Parts: sequence; structure tokens; C-alpha cells
Amino acid sequence: MGEEGEKVRVLIADDHPLVVGGLRAAVLAATPGAEIAVAYDFDSMASALEGSPETDLVLLDLTMPGVRGFSGLLFLRSERPSTPVIVVSGNEDRAVIRHCLEFGAAGFIPKSTALDTMRDAIMQVLDGGRWTPPDFDPNAQPNKESSALARRLASLTPQQIRVLMMLSQGLLNKQIAYELSVSEATVKAHVSAILQKLGVESRTQAVILATKIESAQELSIAP
Repeated sequence: MGEEGEKVRVLIADDHPLVVGGLRAAVLAATPGAEIAVAYDFDSMASALEGSPETDLVLLDLTMPGVRGFSGLLFLRSERPSTPVIVVSGNEDRAVIRHCLEFGAAGFIPKSTALDTMRDAIMQVLDGGRWTPPDFDPNAQPNKESSALARRLASLTPQQIRVLMMLSQGLLNKQIAYELSVSEATVKAHVSAILQKLGVESRTQAVILATKIESAQELSIAP
């Protein structure tokens, strides 16, 4: 937890006021006096991190506006690899929890978790540990194909993750170039790099995978 006497800075990225209230209470119980910022969508999350590079912890909802599925976590881990992220989600599917850990999350808290348990999880992660639900077995045999894909996805840069998500929304190269304020040639280079890193041969396969990332499903690519 930061230097002695320094306030712990926590960013809550969630658009549900009740959940934010619960997480705020859990953070203050774990580390009284914490400085808490709240982001309600992807853009405000990115801005908050830019404005506060010393953020000690991010609590991330998988489904807030602009952060569908694993895309927000992938972006955060790529953009800020040294900032621990705890995923807070209503989706308790085992494959989803496993992928969150494979993408570098330091913890996974189901939204149904009691406040005391949330506090303990936050304390554990701030102390450099990891936390998963007691009924989740981190040593269970993972699906090899989906774990390999998770590792490949974790190698994408923040900009490549944004391009991949825009591909899944059906945007053309020129539209992506406009959104990201880059040239079409740059977008083409990003798309080529994405296909190479993911080991897929076409935009279509990349889009299928991106759709699974956005809906937080087990990762696989249809042949």
C-alpha cells in the first residue's frame, strides 16, 4: 500500500450507483481515508488514469458503457501494467473468471459478494496478493486453446485493443482512422499486427474473437 502517510488512490469504474456505493464502502473499510475516483464509462476511465498516474488500484466492471466484456481489462493491463485491477462482475462463469486472471487481473469479486468479503479482497490485493471467490479453483485444468488465445490477446497494445473492438462494431478502416485521429495506413498496420498476434487469417476471424471478448465468453475461434 503506498508510502507511510500517503493516501491510497482507488479508481472505481462502474456505472451502477448502488454498486459504486458498495465498492466505495468496501474500499474505505479496507483502507480508511482512501482517495476514490469514479468513472462511469470507458472514456472517463481512460481520462481518470491519465490524470492520476499514481492510482494504486482499479475496481473494474466488465459491462459499463464502452467497456464490454474483457476489452476494458485488456486495455487497462496493456496501458497500466503496474496498476492492479480487480474485476467486479455479475457474471460468475468459471471460464470468465479464469480469463480475467489470464489477462492479468489481480482479483475477481462477484457482485453478490458480502461487503466484509469485498473489504478483505481489496486489502489482499493492495498488499500485493490475489483474490478469487472461495469456490473457484485457480488450479483447475484450463481449456488449452482458450488460454493460448488469452495469452496472445494480452500481447496487444492499448491502441490495437481499441482497433479490435472497433472492428467488432463493424467500423471500416477509414472510420477507425477518424475515431483514433490516425491515418488509414496506420489502421491497416494495426489490423495486420492484430491478425499476426492472434494467429488468425482474416478480419472475420478477428471480429468473431472480438465479439467473444465483448460478451465475456470462453475464447475460441471457429474454424
